[in-house]
Amino acid sequence: MTNPLGNSNRNRSGLPTPPSGWPVGSYPTYAEAQRAVDYLADNQFPVENVTIVGVDLMQVERVLYRLTWGKVLGGGVVSGAWLGLFIGLLLSMFSGGGAIIVGLVGGIIFGLLSTSIPYAATRGQRDFASTMQLVAGRYDVLCDPKAAEQARDMLARLAI
Repeated sequence: MTNPLGNSNRNRSGLPTPPSGWPVGSYPTYAEAQRAVDYLADNQFPVENVTIVGVDLMQVERVLYRLTWGKVLGGGVVSGAWLGLFIGLLLSMFSGGGAIIVGLVGGIIFGLLSTSIPYAATRGQRDFASTMQLVAGRYDVLCDPKAAEQARDMLARLAI
């Protein structure tokens, strides 16, 4: 996760750099690694010395459902109607009430075209919808060597 207060002082160049430090904990999920760092923070440990590193990265594609022409066209109508309604409402502030109907119809036509053309272009080669994620096999918590022993001792108490 990014720092909401700005960039870290550790990497001023902005270029990707490998993580450094000694491992003080290894966790099967990101939530557990985050919990460990939160525990360190709650106990006044200088967490600016800590890094969470995802190891053994995998790209995971989760299939959601089978695509059919009905689902594609239905999705196009719904998304186009919302877009058209929004544009119609904006236009109706400056013109008559007919702008809402024109926007709605135009949005539906746009939605149908913008979903059916790409689906037809696949020619049945990808008849499913999915999401992609980048996940790690494990999450290591690294710490600068000067504070690694203290972090390891504190995290050992967390595991009890």
